[in-house]
Amino acid sequence: MVTQPTATGTANKSSLYSVIGASSVGTLIEWYDFYIFGSLASVLATKFFPEGNSTAAFLSTLATFAAGFVVRPFGALFFGRLGDLIGRKYTFMVTLLLMGGATFAIGLVPGYETIGFLAPLLVLILRLLQGLALGGEYGGAATYVAEHAPVHQRGYWTSWIQTTATAGLFVSLLVIMGTRLALSKEAFDDWGWRVPFWASVFMVGVSYLIRRNMSESPLFAKAKAEGKTATNPLKESFGNRFNFKFVLLALFGATMGQGVIFYTGQFYALSFIEKIGHVDKMQTDGLMTIALLMGTPFFVIFGWLSDKIGRKGIMMVGMLLAVFAYRPIYQRMYEAMSLNNRIEIPSRTILETTSARDPKTPGGMIRTETVKRTFTDGTTTTDVTTTKIDPSATDAPNAARPDIKQTVMLNDSDRWTLIWLVFAQVLLVTMVYGPIAAFLVELFPTRIRYTSMSLPYHIGNGVFGGLMPAVATYLATNANSANTAAKEAGTALPYAAPYLEGLWYPIAVTAVCFVIGLLYINGKDTKIDD
Repeated sequence: MVTQPTATGTANKSSLYSVIGASSVGTLIEWYDFYIFGSLASVLATKFFPEGNSTAAFLSTLATFAAGFVVRPFGALFFGRLGDLIGRKYTFMVTLLLMGGATFAIGLVPGYETIGFLAPLLVLILRLLQGLALGGEYGGAATYVAEHAPVHQRGYWTSWIQTTATAGLFVSLLVIMGTRLALSKEAFDDWGWRVPFWASVFMVGVSYLIRRNMSESPLFAKAKAEGKTATNPLKESFGNRFNFKFVLLALFGATMGQGVIFYTGQFYALSFIEKIGHVDKMQTDGLMTIALLMGTPFFVIFGWLSDKIGRKGIMMVGMLLAVFAYRPIYQRMYEAMSLNNRIEIPSRTILETTSARDPKTPGGMIRTETVKRTFTDGTTTTDVTTTKIDPSATDAPNAARPDIKQTVMLNDSDRWTLIWLVFAQVLLVTMVYGPIAAFLVELFPTRIRYTSMSLPYHIGNGVFGGLMPAVATYLATNANSANTAAKEAGTALPYAAPYLEGLWYPIAVTAVCFVIGLLYINGKDTKIDD
């Protein structure tokens, strides 16, 4: 067996490392499965949605990505109930297999060109299954580890589980980068993007072999042996006014703000660099990987520190810093990516033009114009204008529909500027996320812990946090469209910095959470232990 509980109900240190290892590997893989969809959002937008409007397709992909988050609370209720009835171990074994199967299946779904609207529908269904699985995984893993750990070291030991979310994103970026390097650009765009989805089946298999030898949580096993497990976890968790008060406090005073900070600092940062700055995908993934690698140890540091000085202070400081730091951070990110103040070297400009038949349009042609520019600071850009000429179009003779795509390769100085700015955001993530598993575990008694902590966590992260990339991208896109319309009309621009408008969502949510948490969370941390 992996764990051998002591007489006091907790495992010794060597057993705890086994518990952490077995729990973390599985949870990391589930986060990997969940995140490769977001990491490949720009590619998936071209595969599962109709051509013609790249912005609408990207927003649709983000909405599908967000759907997996929205359904997570339902997974928390379903699997949380099972976890409090039959045990932690077997419940998150089921979630692991469900997640792995859904992820692998996404890699098998034919594209929009093959099966039409059935493609995004199937992907949506599989994404919902992923969300249900993750809704049951996190609460089980965090509860399992906490119930093995000594009471006064829960922050430290559960913080290792907290690293798996960022590590899952880190691994997803590594696998995607490795696949891109192993294949040609054409092969990756054609079928290679499916490889990261297929790879999950092997990772899940390894994790299953590790997890099947795990023992049940000692505290749950003790409660079950004494006949103290819940007979109706949902009713006891949410029908009891005293317990439900803590559920609401956990949501609106902690996880709501933590959720938007988590997804702003990682996913929105990734989307902002790629979509607003047009930075090369490989360069974007590379700088995100470095920033995540630098920031991940701080989950454990702040988890350990929360055992010494309390959970509340660390989380509240992280939220307050986020409220005031986000706009300056993203303004500086924009400046580091902008081409406005760079000096072009005209003699090094390369122009290439090619024409080919359009296989989708009878008699049609595709003209591609590629302009490569070099700047004095080492930055380079590639502008590709693709024009589809349809001689049968009725709106104008030989109607042309241009599509312009720009790719920016930043110089080393600006690349490192972005790395440090993303690292600053990841540091805020670690402050609010590192201590929160221990905080949630300590709010609820063993008999209903899995159910009670899972729901506020997954509403905060799944709904408030998961919607963050889609809502923020929509707000920024809407602001940019308003500015464009104002320019065409010759009126004053309504937004001075439209690219920053998306940040109002996480700032507002975090500010509300900070005020509630500051006023109503016990400064010494509320602990309800059996």
